[in-house]
Amino acid sequence: MGAYKYSAEFRSDAVALARSSGRPVSRVAAELGVNHETLRQWIKTAEHAERPEGVAQSTKDAELAALRKQVRELEMERDILRRAAKYFAGETNW
Repeated sequence: MGAYKYSAEFRSDAVALARSSGRPVSRVAAELGVNHETLRQWIKTAEHAERPEGVAQSTKDAELAALRKQVRELEMERDILRRAAKYFAGETNW
């Protein structure tokens, strides 16, 4: 994909206009020279960013991913230690 065609300021202004005008998104998009689906996506992104639970959910998702990674690493370390214990238990002559 190419570089962004529209600035962040233009996007926020377009979202504000679409919300406040009361007109259909497709009409506002046509007046601005933007694809209507692009404007819908901007509105959806803005709504998601404004919701505090959206931010909290993304934080929870990131934390969950980090914890799952840590669990995988710990399980791998445990398996290595078990194999080492079996190997060294077979080496000793009591």
